[in-house]
Amino acid sequence: MTTPIWRKLMMAGALAGLMSASFHGLAEDASNLTLTFQEPEKFTDIRPANESRARFRERTLAGFERIFQEFAAELPEGYQWQVTVTDIDLAGDVNPMYSRTGQDIRVVKDLYSPRVAFTHVLRDGYGEQVAAGEENIRDMGFLQSPRMVGPRHQDLRYEYTMLKRWFERDLMPQIEAHQAKLPKVSQ
Repeated sequence: MTTPIWRKLMMAGALAGLMSASFHGLAEDASNLTLTFQEPEKFTDIRPANESRARFRERTLAGFERIFQEFAAELPEGYQWQVTVTDIDLAGDVNPMYSRTGQDIRVVKDLYSPRVAFTHVLRDGYGEQVAAGEENIRDMGFLQSPRMVGPRHQDLRYEYTMLKRWFERDLMPQIEAHQAKLPKVSQ
């Protein structure tokens, strides 16, 4: 016995609704990360080339969630990181002019650099603030930079590389400086 098409569509719609709800609120899969996407429907550029806007947005936000979870996994034990993503402008621009068929495609050129804006607060295991800020990260030379991405983040390779550089260059030194100030406990 086959399942009627209307039932399959209803089940797919319900599943999409459940997944969508998680991206509009908090995403807390990593125990030391609280990630919020603030009004993702208003982000500068999360435009799909050839799929539905809602599905592309969900997939893209899930990709950013994986990126921030990966970074949170590198934090010292006991640290808590709250991140609120306030804007995303993906590398490239969606434009039908470059396609022979007239369908939208994402054109990646130097002119269309990636940008991610977010606020964050990082606290140590005692609740003391280690780092905080309002970040607006853009990589104007993203096509000339060596990429630091594996297959897990291939869809967001430019954004991942940009954020990974920020994490290693800006956030990790603050963590190291904070840990150097802590009193040493003998064993």
